[in-house]
Amino acid sequence: MAISEYVAGLRTFVGNGLLMLPSACAVVLDEDGRVLLERRADTGTWALPAGAIDPGEQPADAAVREVYEETGVHIAVERLAGVILREVTYPHGDVCQYLTVWFRCRAVGGHAAVNDEESLAVGWFNREELPELDPVDRLRVDVALDDTAPAWFAVPGQDYDWLPSRS
Repeated sequence: MAISEYVAGLRTFVGNGLLMLPSACAVVLDEDGRVLLERRADTGTWALPAGAIDPGEQPADAAVREVYEETGVHIAVERLAGVILREVTYPHGDVCQYLTVWFRCRAVGGHAAVNDEESLAVGWFNREELPELDPVDRLRVDVALDDTAPAWFAVPGQDYDWLPSRS
């Protein structure tokens, strides 16, 4: 998996230990209302395009960059859909807690295709025919596609046992 020079530098100090990192994710729709997904190279599962925010980078800019880097699709950010904290343990042992901001976006150009080593496949899916997604990505899609829903966040004091770590 690609790792930024910034995160690589931090890893020299903490090894595989916990890093807390800001990240951005995009729920991208095409003109037919289909959702853009990528099959992740590290886990083989289908997921939304996402990645760490670089130092000095705004979250929406990071979402635009990550979607293009991973899928070859150019996007326009339409609205904030939510924010969530989630721990991830990667197959090689690195542990991160990502504070992820996710956005509803629309495709404005490019061509959906594997565009880097982070994806095995890229495709557009009708909402009714989405492949299995983990509960967090499912939440992201459902909130982003609900035009009446406010931005999602974890309510203070609420139990989120359904929010699994991704391993």
